[in-house]
Amino acid sequence: MDSFLNFFESMPSWQKLVWILICISANWIVELITPLVKFNYKKWKHAGVNMVFLAMDLSINLLFGILTLGIFIWLNSNEFGLLYLIDLPIGVELLIAVLALDFSAQYIVHYLLHKIPFMWRFHMVHHSDTNVDATSATRHHPGDYLMREVFALLVIVLFGIPLAYYLFYRMVTVFFAYFTHANFYMPKTIDKILSLVFVTPNMHKFHHHFEMPWTDTNFGNIFSFWDRIFGTLTYDDPKKVTFGLDLLDSTKDQDILYQLNIPFNKKIKLTTDK
Repeated sequence: MDSFLNFFESMPSWQKLVWILICISANWIVELITPLVKFNYKKWKHAGVNMVFLAMDLSINLLFGILTLGIFIWLNSNEFGLLYLIDLPIGVELLIAVLALDFSAQYIVHYLLHKIPFMWRFHMVHHSDTNVDATSATRHHPGDYLMREVFALLVIVLFGIPLAYYLFYRMVTVFFAYFTHANFYMPKTIDKILSLVFVTPNMHKFHHHFEMPWTDTNFGNIFSFWDRIFGTLTYDDPKKVTFGLDLLDSTKDQDILYQLNIPFNKKIKLTTDK
């Protein structure tokens, strides 16, 4: 287990980027072979727009990484955090770290991104995509991405999560982000069984429905039981889903400048309530 974690701790940046590209490419290929929805769109153009958001978020990740590295060093030197107060096998500690990060830095922050008006303005960009496929996982306004990173940092400090645990979590969450957004057909029986524990493609599609109440359900990223525990789960026929967001101009879902300005455009309503 030590060598396994050392692999993640010593992984260079280019290998992390390769992992992202592998996850995107693999899901893209499956989408071409067995799509859930046959979109009438230019797949490469759509991907290009979403890759612009990925490039911006990777830049933030690089700058944030410099800050967090110092925090990881401090946590290790001072043995600060909940994990330093207990003596458990590495595998158990790793599981606790992943659960804590997935719950706090994914489920909770995602819930708040929908419920707090200021945060929702940034998160609307992610929901503006009218053709959700694997590349949609990269579609986050820089402000949205930054808020997620801040929440992750708070959990890291509170639990005293080692760098290797965090990097392992990031690799897993990257996989699930592209997997759950991918536009491919998964047999209902398999999907339902997997969704008892993990977030699945069919399950996550409801979160991208263009109107309430489905938009405000299925907030999980890796584990589905957070939604089950807190009553935010929806599961139905994914072919009933219409992608996009009824609060935005759907004709501008690939207009990058329009998308970046959404949080600051006061003419855009935050709800359909009059």
